[in-house]
Amino acid sequence: MHQSSELSSSIENTVIRHDWQVAEIQALYELPFNDLLFKAQTVHRANFDSNKVQTSTLMSIKTGACPEDCAYCPQSGHYNTGLSKEQLVALEEVVKSAKNAKRTGATRFCMGAAWRSPRGKDFPVVLEMIKAVKALELETCVTLGMLNPEQTAQLKEAGLDYYNHNLDTSAEYYDQIITTRTYDDRLQTLALVRDAGINVCAGGILGMGETLRDRLSLIKELANLPEHPQSVPINQLIAVKGTPLENSESLDTFEFIRMIAVARIVMPASYVRLSAGRENMSDEMQAMCFFAGANSIFYGEKLLTTENPDMNHDLELFARLGIEPEGGTPETNPCPRKLAEEQQVISEAAGENKTAKTKLFYDAAS
Repeated sequence: MHQSSELSSSIENTVIRHDWQVAEIQALYELPFNDLLFKAQTVHRANFDSNKVQTSTLMSIKTGACPEDCAYCPQSGHYNTGLSKEQLVALEEVVKSAKNAKRTGATRFCMGAAWRSPRGKDFPVVLEMIKAVKALELETCVTLGMLNPEQTAQLKEAGLDYYNHNLDTSAEYYDQIITTRTYDDRLQTLALVRDAGINVCAGGILGMGETLRDRLSLIKELANLPEHPQSVPINQLIAVKGTPLENSESLDTFEFIRMIAVARIVMPASYVRLSAGRENMSDEMQAMCFFAGANSIFYGEKLLTTENPDMNHDLELFARLGIEPEGGTPETNPCPRKLAEEQQVISEAAGENKTAKTKLFYDAAS
């Protein structure tokens, strides 16, 4: 009887479903906290190494003046957030940043451009960036807005591994956050990415004034896609001054952790990424998120235009928790703690001001 129960549990923890209902997901969410985390950790262990976390680095390759009106975004041209408009960065700068990301242990290099969709002479340059990063033996990811079939085919040919296109929130709440495109626009781009054979990175943002049902509906939408997204970033809103959401109330810590756990359970084989908002999370909260099934993070100085926990601190936290980056640390730095210490020495030698807001990786003038 005991063996049969274990087998049944094992099967349950590996099954992939695409017919989730909001009521089912809510029942999971409302489990006693310890029971929910136990179930999420059981599912996680059935599908992943419980003590490894995939690490990505994100670079803004074109900043500001986006024509979309996403209420959370400091890059929208509709709001005055003090962000300067910048042109597409040079290929050489991308390569330099990617090399640094690889040296510090990242396995995936992600590039984001503030566009509604890629157009004109910039898109071929992005294709060259993908090829150059791929040549460094890093996984590649871009987020460029909406795509057409020709563009997805070109991205695939260039060697793109992942395309990020978040659903952001529920279909019901979507027009309260964005009016310049529709939910169906989002779903269509995800379909084109899947059809092109590119891995999908799609998640959402919590804490934008949505209801619990909206959050659960977002998870349902993601879980019921024809294929589960290979990567599911769960973001906590960063309330940026100048955006319509600047005065949003902070999300309760346990509500956020519950959402991580629910995402892990209903998308058992997906990487669940603890993404934007980590700067405001305590070490203890992040540790609980890892226990709840988060197994991917962005690390580096910034997430596009908002602050991110210092990489040194991430590696120190990993060392304290006995977690290792999935791709391992560089051969010359076999220990996360040692790598963090060396990075600290480099930073101090360079005279960096740790309290200043800096650009991603290296300034173009350095």
